[in-house]
Amino acid sequence: MFEVTSAWKSAFPEAHAGVLVMRDVVNPAHQPELEKHKTEIEAGLRSQFSGLDRVAMSDLPILQAYSAYYRRFKKTYHVQLQLESIAWKGKSIPSVSALVEAMFMAEMKNMLLTAGHDLDVLHLPLTLDASNGTESYTLMRGNEQVLKAGDMSISDRVGIVSSIVYGPDQRTQITDATRNVVFTVYAPAGINEQTVMQHLQDIREYVMIIAPQARVDLLKVYG
Repeated sequence: MFEVTSAWKSAFPEAHAGVLVMRDVVNPAHQPELEKHKTEIEAGLRSQFSGLDRVAMSDLPILQAYSAYYRRFKKTYHVQLQLESIAWKGKSIPSVSALVEAMFMAEMKNMLLTAGHDLDVLHLPLTLDASNGTESYTLMRGNEQVLKAGDMSISDRVGIVSSIVYGPDQRTQITDATRNVVFTVYAPAGINEQTVMQHLQDIREYVMIIAPQARVDLLKVYG
């Protein structure tokens, strides 16, 4: 179901990637119990970062790891910007659909870059690789994007489904009809295996709030 190329291992010897596959899920527009947990996470972030500034936040090891990665491509880690808007500007974790919201909640809580896909749309296996700069795919907003050389990416047998720099694709996105789901986590050097594992477990717990009948097919950290 999930493969790692030798090119990825060679290019990112200290990195990790996490995969969570869950079946028999549902994806309602709103789930009251999940909303309670979301409110608690938002309050926790505001308490955690109260009195800090951007420099202090940037000194957190996880954010340092992502910032170092994105800096190679002259980009900024967007999750940090979202954290700042929640912690300091009173914004909320986006309300989309319950499965996507569960992913966003864990992403904000743990600061780890995560993508979600409809398992039934994917053409398995998924392959984690280092991009060569010639690959392209359609982003969530609908425009075609060529990958940066040396970026981490994941593809199925049809094409790219996500990359660190440009995010997830449109083709395999989670929808209201999603009943089987895959979450993938990119963790560059400086983020350990246990941190990624805990993040996957958090996503699993949030999904179980939405769909208590759901079952885990795969929960694994690669690296």
